[in-house]
Amino acid sequence: MRSGELSKAVILARGLGTRMRRHDPHTNHLDPDQSSMADAGLKAMIPVGRPFLDYVLTGLADAGFQEICLVIGPEHGVLREYYTHHCIPKRLRISFAIQEHPLGTADAVAAAKPFVAGDHFLTLNSDNYYPVGALRGLRLIGQPAVAAFERESLIDKGNVSGDRIRQFAVVIAAPDGTLDRIVEKPAEATLAALGPQIYVSMNCWAFSPAIFRACAAIERSPRGELELTDAVQYAIRGLGERFRIVRCRAGVLDLSSRSDIGAVAESLKSVEVNL
Repeated sequence: MRSGELSKAVILARGLGTRMRRHDPHTNHLDPDQSSMADAGLKAMIPVGRPFLDYVLTGLADAGFQEICLVIGPEHGVLREYYTHHCIPKRLRISFAIQEHPLGTADAVAAAKPFVAGDHFLTLNSDNYYPVGALRGLRLIGQPAVAAFERESLIDKGNVSGDRIRQFAVVIAAPDGTLDRIVEKPAEATLAALGPQIYVSMNCWAFSPAIFRACAAIERSPRGELELTDAVQYAIRGLGERFRIVRCRAGVLDLSSRSDIGAVAESLKSVEVNL
């Protein structure tokens, strides 16, 4: 699919899960399976009724996506085993791409280039459960775009606290309404300049194949990683890409640490898995 509606999605599931691995004395209620996956940093496979990734995949299927690539590490055999032998989706076709080393989100996206095969595609995190409407909006737009979530809606309708969300990246629009830049960990002055209605990036994107050129062109960030936000910035400034901003007033479930597991499990109780 070279243009028009998207059918492919790339899920970034290679992360080390550093925050999830940290023990929290206030999460002694976790069951042995939850604790085991949290210890391994495998956020996508933490059981919250079903493995969390089952709900992410159900949302993608409900939004109309058909082909999925899971970007995993070479050590993530449990994830590959689960979707190859134990839970074989009927509504989705699952592929795998190996990111050999945890070199950042841009490097993870680059690992999916053979799967993308020149098509436009969605990219999203494996530790976020996004609203189906946001996923469908990006699929139907059929061109580079970012889902921008209203900050107050994330607080009211998701599981992210007001204090925590102040560290989330914010979306800055250009005069023509397209994306100008993403600002990580914005300063108070930046937030104040944006006014009362602030939109946050939760790393949910529609990309054209040009993103692979951008991923190959950037340098490592100060923390030693190839950052997807840097690749997006290069695509805008260096390649002339224009990213539509798809504004969403909805919540996102964020499974970043052990303290998130209980709230996420409770929120997903009414969601039926249908792969």
